[in-house]
Amino acid sequence: MLPLKPVSTVGALADALRSRVLSGEITPGTPLPEQEIAASYGVARPTVREALAALVHEGLLRRERNRSAYVPEVTISDLQDLMYVRRPLEDLMARAVAGRRVPAAEAALRRWEELPADAPWSATVAEHMALHEALIEAAGSRRLVRLYAALAAETRLGMVRLREVYRDRDVLVREHRELLDAIAAGPVEVAQAAVAAHLSHNWGSPAHP
Repeated sequence: MLPLKPVSTVGALADALRSRVLSGEITPGTPLPEQEIAASYGVARPTVREALAALVHEGLLRRERNRSAYVPEVTISDLQDLMYVRRPLEDLMARAVAGRRVPAAEAALRRWEELPADAPWSATVAEHMALHEALIEAAGSRRLVRLYAALAAETRLGMVRLREVYRDRDVLVREHRELLDAIAAGPVEVAQAAVAAHLSHNWGSPAHP
């Protein structure tokens, strides 16, 4: 692991740690002691403390009294409950967006398709989130966007679980292409059915969020 350059900021360290979390390199429950991170990246402990605090605020890390920050585990039960809450939100999106293309979602899918074969899983997580968030934003409701954003951290951590299920990233990309095509084709009932199917997998078996 190469130390960060002296000009690196708290944001650079947070980006580096975020990528490791979302690629599954740092597994749930693994402690992240400030002193070890500072030594690994060649930065001061206050820098580490701020970077960890940023990731705690995002929901990607958890910190408890007298314990180092760590990646929370998202269980199958958590994921099923997450889908339970996401379904009505994305159903609202489908009603609003059915029958049209969403350029920002299409752009996210193109970037996803063009990722190099050796791209870290965190890159897949990023484009997956960009695609779904673009669809939600296209519905035109600020409150819907805020509600959806509250689920972002768990959705991202849920995606980390899939790196072993979807060894062929193209399968996951293809499923999202089919979703965008169904929404764009409409009518509303078809878009709603496509969204419901997309979010109605059994998390005990290969599935996607």
